[in-house]
Formats: sequence, structure tokens, C-alpha cells
Amino acid sequence: MTTHDTPHHDIPGHDASEALTDRIRRAEAEGTPLRIVGGDTKAFYGRPVEGETLSTREHHGITEYDPVELIVSVRTGTPLRELESALAANGQMLPCEPPHFGENATVGGMIATGLSGPRRPWAGSVRDFVLGTRLITRQGSEQRFGGQVMKNVAGYDLSRLMVGAQGTLGLLTEVSMKVLPLPGASRSLHLDMPLTEALEKFSEWGRQPVPITAAAWLDGALHLRLEGGPSSVAATAERLGGDELKDDFWESLREQRLAFFNAEDTRPLWRLSLPNHTPPLELPDVEETDVLYDWAGAQRWVRSGLDAGALREIVARAGGHATCFRGASGQPVEEPFTPLAPVVEKYHRHLKAELDPQGIFNPGRLYAAF
Repeated sequence: MTTHDTPHHDIPGHDASEALTDRIRRAEAEGTPLRIVGGDTKAFYGRPVEGETLSTREHHGITEYDPVELIVSVRTGTPLRELESALAANGQMLPCEPPHFGENATVGGMIATGLSGPRRPWAGSVRDFVLGTRLITRQGSEQRFGGQVMKNVAGYDLSRLMVGAQGTLGLLTEVSMKVLPLPGASRSLHLDMPLTEALEKFSEWGRQPVPITAAAWLDGALHLRLEGGPSSVAATAERLGGDELKDDFWESLREQRLAFFNAEDTRPLWRLSLPNHTPPLELPDVEETDVLYDWAGAQRWVRSGLDAGALREIVARAGGHATCFRGASGQPVEEPFTPLAPVVEKYHRHLKAELDPQGIFNPGRLYAAF
């Protein structure tokens, strides 16, 4: 079954690509930088951009949806909640569980930031489910990259390269993604246990066929989500024990509405990405209660006022990297992302120079130099 902007999905479509193309052509001719905006719910993530606002909100709607083949194509100005509702009506979902951070979040913002939710280690990241994209280049031409099938790609896979690029390489107008069925059953558990034991459990369960799709440790307790067949979920829940946990815990974690994120703490919020089974890090000004362990410990949210260079050095020694997700008291920071190694920076510069030599697309969003 294929649909095209039908009322069945409650997403009336509108193609604004011609107007977007004209605006980009003028910006390129005039050398005018553009600040690309969807719902603007993730404006805090990255460096501030100085430029004329270019909104994608008028470019919205599902262009193709095949529930049997588990493929959807959608314009990037489409509200993320509307896409998720259309998928849920067919018993399907975005497996990467992307955060919204506001009612106006769009599909384009999901792709641009590449952020994934609690299910990510077990299902995959946003990038893993992108099949193809449409992109308006600096010359004002709309190009299509990728397609609607999963395949190996030689050389640059420009579709997936756009994930996390924060709009610095061109204007995304459409994305095709793989979707998955909603789980047959879901149950969440709360188990009181110390951090050391929880980390051991993460490692132990990682070697077993346990139907876990979310695992976090916070405030002296392990939080688990089990999903899959009803009998498997029920049997595993009975074996593990613990108390029932409200399912909205995971949405609150994904959207950073938990008390941990809203504490009266003016220190920056850091996101640490670490190898599996990494023990607690020794950070001078960080107590156990200043850390939320997500993704079975591979992603850690930390409140710390430690110097950025010192903190990143500690995390790098553990094999990971650190992003300053929100600055002190929510203020922007000069270098939110880990500085690039010289060789990697060279490739970033070359790619930016090839796709956006005048720097009109979100200049300085990721790094000050490009």
C-alpha cells in the first residue's frame, strides 16, 4: 500500500521546495548566510548561528508510505509527532526513539541532530534507518541521494552523512526511512540496587537473550524496559523481579523531563559516550547523584563544572568522547563538541568547501572554523 499526502495520515502535505530553492539561490548569489530552522526545539544543541532564518515548516507531509515494506518518505518540515502518529496507526514506529524537546520538533531536526533515545543500543541510531534523502544544494538544485532499500555504499554515503551534520552541508527537504513494528508487549521494571551491581548486570545481560530495549541507572535504582513477545516479556519480568515502573519514565528520560535534568544546578550538562562496560569515571567535582547512566552505561549524563579540556581528557582516556549538551545555566558554549583530530578536521573542511564553499548553510553550527 502506498499513500500520497492522504487524509488517512492526518498530515496534509505541502511542497514548498520551489520557494526554498529560490531563497537558497539568492543567498548563494549574495553570499548571505542562512540559519535553517524547523521547529527550533534543538536550537541549544551546537553553536549559535548568525544568519537570515530559513524555515522548513511549510514543507511538510508524507510523500510515500508502504507499511508492508516498512518504508516511509516524508518532507523534513513535518512535525515529528505527526509522523509518529501516522506510523502508530499502522502498528509501526521509528525504532531510534528520537527526542523532541518540544511540541514543534520536526523530522528535519531529528535528522540534523542525529539524536536517539533509550532504545538506541538495541535497535540502532537515526543514521542506521536512513535510506535516502533529498537535498537542495548551494546552486539551488534538488538532488536525491540513496533510495528506499538498505544496501552497501562505496565512497561517500551522502544520505547518512547528513545525519548529525546540523544543516551545514545543504538543506534537507525529504528523507526516506526504514520503520519497524511496535513490540507485541512492553513492561518496565524498577530494581533497587547499587551502581556497581547494576553495571555488572548490564554486562551479564548483554551476553544473554534478555528482551531489554532500555536500561538506565539513577538514584540508587536500575530501570529496565522489556519488549517483545508477551510470553517472553512476562517470563523475564517474573525472573528479574523488582517493582513495576511507569512506562512514561522512558519518555521523560528521552525528553529530559526527569528531576535529574531539572535540578537547581547551574553547572553544564555533559553527554558522555563511552564503550560498553566502562566503570564509573573519576571526575573531581562529580558525585554519584550527579550522573545518570543510560544505554546500559554507554551514555552518561553528567553535571560537572570541570574545565572542558580536563573533562574531555579523562573521557578520552576511557575510550569515549564528551559533548557539552547544555552550558552553565543553559547558556551557549564556545566548543560544545569534542575538537576534531587534525586528519578528521581536514576531511571536514574539504567536504564543507566542496558542498558549501561560501558558508551559507548554518555556518559555525558545529565548529567555529566551518
